[in-house]
Amino acid sequence: MDLGARVTDWGREVLPYGVFSPEGGPPRVGVAVDDGVLDLSELDPVFAQPSLNAFLALGRDAWTYWRSVVRTMLDRPLFRDVQVLMPFEVADYVDFYSSAVHASTVSQIFRPDDPPLLPHWTQLPVGYHGRAGTVVVSGTPIRRPQGLALPGPGYGPTRKLDVEVEVGFVVGVGTPLGTTVSTGQFRDHVFGVVLLNDWSARDVQSYEYRPLGPFLGKSFATSISGWVVPLEALGSARVAPPVQDPVPAPHLRCDEDWGLDIALELEIGGQVVSRPPFAGTYWTAPQQLAHLTSGGASLRTGDLYASGTVSGPGADERGCLLELTWDGRDPLPGRSTSWLDDGDEVVIRATAAGLPLGEVRGTVLPALA
Repeated sequence: MDLGARVTDWGREVLPYGVFSPEGGPPRVGVAVDDGVLDLSELDPVFAQPSLNAFLALGRDAWTYWRSVVRTMLDRPLFRDVQVLMPFEVADYVDFYSSAVHASTVSQIFRPDDPPLLPHWTQLPVGYHGRAGTVVVSGTPIRRPQGLALPGPGYGPTRKLDVEVEVGFVVGVGTPLGTTVSTGQFRDHVFGVVLLNDWSARDVQSYEYRPLGPFLGKSFATSISGWVVPLEALGSARVAPPVQDPVPAPHLRCDEDWGLDIALELEIGGQVVSRPPFAGTYWTAPQQLAHLTSGGASLRTGDLYASGTVSGPGADERGCLLELTWDGRDPLPGRSTSWLDDGDEVVIRATAAGLPLGEVRGTVLPALA
């Protein structure tokens, strides 16, 4: 079993999809069942592929149909000695900034005399376009990036390497350029969710982010879990989202409750340091999708968009080291630094209404000489 993107004990309710390679065999699509993988490659050509993209493009009716088929196959033999691979080819990647707690805490750290949230933050889901080519599957080592940062400025390895605990949403069905997607069409386009770590070089980010926002401080790597959990598996996890004040613009209003009762856990170097709750995230996934397309941007199969850092109000519910250490002022107990060291393994795990959502992990490698 590949150590990084492992098959955990998924049980038989979630039935997440992924791409795996059995020993000596080519990559193909499978579903995680209990502690093994159900091979789907002989059922249909869309599953005899090295990615989920062909299946994702089929749309909601096909997703529902094949989930019902898989449920009739759960007692078939499972593969257990496998390598779990990147589940889909990422088309575009967008990262949002949707936790009011996270945004407010960051404001307190850097702008303590300003209001915790700027007025426009509650009027639209703030986000930025990331680099799809550096999205990697769980278990992929992460090389410490280099960049320009203060003091100096000088070019060198980041001294403030950070993590961000996030949830990602995977688009299946695309749209033509110039069209929009409403909040009510969310389930027709988004197939499922992954766990996501938006690795961040905070010193590089802080030097470059004004006036144009994140660039090299974010672009070097984003890790996702190896298994995509279908939205259909999350019915019991849906809850009412936080009350939004002011009332969102018409294109952002949502008639369905799409808050998600997801309990996340951040582990660094074998120590659990935080348990962020996703249910309090201010902007929901349908609203993010509607805003993403509201200017006419097309969707493509394999698009990935992320929630932004998930943080709760408690000191042990913060979703990144920037918050947990108050920008380095308060190192975590038992650690020599406030940021990630070379050799640190970071693991994000989660459950949704008690059901497993898997994990995403990565180990920090030293910067290149």
